[in-house]
Amino acid sequence: RKEQELDSKDAIILHQFSRPTNGVPSLSPFCLKMETYLRMADLPYQNYFDGKLSPQGKMPWIEYNHKKVSGTEFIIDFLEEKLGVNLNKHLGPHERAVSRAVTKMVEEHFYWTLAYCQWVENLHETQKMVSLFGPFSDLLKWILCHLTKGIVKREMYGHGIGRFSEEEMYTLMEKDMRTLASLLGDKKYLMGPNVSTVDATVFGHLAQAMWTLPGTRPERLIKGELINLAMYCERIRRKFWPEWHHDDDNTLYESEESSEASKTYSPLQDFSFYSRTETFDEEGNSISQTPDTDYTGHSLFDSDVDMDDYRDHEQCK
Repeated sequence: RKEQELDSKDAIILHQFSRPTNGVPSLSPFCLKMETYLRMADLPYQNYFDGKLSPQGKMPWIEYNHKKVSGTEFIIDFLEEKLGVNLNKHLGPHERAVSRAVTKMVEEHFYWTLAYCQWVENLHETQKMVSLFGPFSDLLKWILCHLTKGIVKREMYGHGIGRFSEEEMYTLMEKDMRTLASLLGDKKYLMGPNVSTVDATVFGHLAQAMWTLPGTRPERLIKGELINLAMYCERIRRKFWPEWHHDDDNTLYESEESSEASKTYSPLQDFSFYSRTETFDEEGNSISQTPDTDYTGHSLFDSDVDMDDYRDHEQCK
């Protein structure tokens, strides 16, 4: 395919994998982390789904003023330096240290057990979500997913975590998830009432367990015993992804006056220029997106997502 000429002058170009078919922004925890971070920092950006890896073989990566940066940690450092954004300015030294420790636990440990669940044990379901089109799309998806399965298993073995049994790996996963649930407690975000960079990281990973692994142990855990993690994911999704709707959305978050006819669903933005407070479609028309309200116009603060109401609803299902 002929490559599109990109002009990254004063514009953040985010290269990432294509959107999956199930409505989730990405099957990659790191791609979802990076795009969520840009929304949390309210930095306008443009998605580019070319599938091309960075010179270091990484995904996602960005271009800004013709500078290429890969690795989510280095991307965030680069943006903080160039644009003066800092989601951690309200954190003290101890909180910054805890944030980094949690980030490394999630990205260097929890990530691999998620990858196993996604690309090995639950490969059949993941294959359905992969977005490929054309006359041989089914065959190509089968090939792509099984190649990815082999890569994941090989890299997990090299990491060391892949040398354990499946049951042992799930034991490690549960320990990580319980640690996150204990750290979060009844707080709004991991470090308190305000979002910080670690929230983008944790959300990018927990969202995979929440919305891309149907019927698996991590999904049952996050939607059952560790319900505060589910509410945390919902809170971030509804505040920073107002156009992301899921098939499991229900009237728990709607007013009595709302109806199916009153809902206006906006598709996830692809190649358009995106800002969290204002989105532009491909023709340049403005689409209003208010980060603190949902499609019914109601507030998304904690009072609208009550933990006890959610538990009662789950018990009735």
